[in-house]
Amino acid sequence: MTVPTARQVAGRRLRASRGVAGALLAVVLVAIILAALRPATPADALDPASPGQDGARALAEILRQRGTPLTVARTTTDAAEHSTSDSVVVVTRPGRLTRTDLLRLSAAPGDLVLVAPSARVLAALAPTVEEGGRSYGDSGPPDCPVPAAQQAGTIAFGSSLTYTIPAGATGCYREGDQARLVQVPVGSRTVTVLGSAAPLTNAHLDEEGDAALALNLVGARSSAVWLVPDLPPPGADRGDRSLGDMVPFGWRLLPVGLAVAVVLVALWRMRRFGPVVAEALPVVVRSAETIEGRSRLYRAHHARGSAAEALRASARARLVPLLGLPRGAATDPAAAPEIVTAVARRTTHDEAAVGHALYGPEPADDAALVALPGLLDDLERQVRDS
Repeated sequence: MTVPTARQVAGRRLRASRGVAGALLAVVLVAIILAALRPATPADALDPASPGQDGARALAEILRQRGTPLTVARTTTDAAEHSTSDSVVVVTRPGRLTRTDLLRLSAAPGDLVLVAPSARVLAALAPTVEEGGRSYGDSGPPDCPVPAAQQAGTIAFGSSLTYTIPAGATGCYREGDQARLVQVPVGSRTVTVLGSAAPLTNAHLDEEGDAALALNLVGARSSAVWLVPDLPPPGADRGDRSLGDMVPFGWRLLPVGLAVAVVLVALWRMRRFGPVVAEALPVVVRSAETIEGRSRLYRAHHARGSAAEALRASARARLVPLLGLPRGAATDPAAAPEIVTAVARRTTHDEAAVGHALYGPEPADDAALVALPGLLDDLERQVRDS
């Protein structure tokens, strides 16, 4: 028996674990990327009372200094009570709105400014506008007749949603046939769909024309109502939300990470063509031990039929050359009558006994299985001696 050296064992273990380590590393790398891409939305985002980077306190103070009353509402009930036909209702955090909230806003007077609304919110408040894709970076010129956009010029949108421009609507800061800002008349009101919250936040208000756009949109009427809805209670009716809407952004990218891991494992395990490399077996097992091991497996699974067929196939393979028949006849069912007849002529057994021995059914019990090798050995001995 050849005993492998410690270096051989270490090399084998290293090669065996290389693919697993690569797959784990890929999963960790994808998890880091998912964490980096996951959009973190602070609790005080777009809150007019927040001085943080994502808050909107700077815009609220400038509006008040310019004489535009600003009312902060935490529920759609408060927003509807304070809105008038000459007010602008700014709807932030639209993902928190329930079906009842959307119905209440659709019935409230005044214009609307929807900040990065989803398809569900658009269907209720701007039904002709649809979600488009996503755009990144600063915009070009507005290229539209909307006064607020014309006065603002270039905008630092950052990562922004885009929306379709239906008939009768006006699109600013276009990306092909879509736009980052869409203004559409809905009944007696004007609904402005803004694809990004960045122009309203403290962090970006002093960039490009963000301040001008925000002030002219929110301060377009005599008063403004700023809606920052609280989280809805558990079990609240949030409308016809799809499964994709309820799955967090990071979890949506999880299949990508799994696919990368699967591809890496497949590349590691794929067949590589090249010269044949001879490798010494680490252990030499005697044939008798192999036979005994297979026999125990057959016995443990009560596979008398498989064991009998293995014995018969081996016997036929040895008998066919002795009978002068082609080797392929041993596995050809059509050659069975010819083999049985030839064996019966050269032995003391009749064709029925020979056929039962070489092609018979599964042994009824262990005793019949034990008797079968003796009968096959006797047939082979008589054929060989004849």
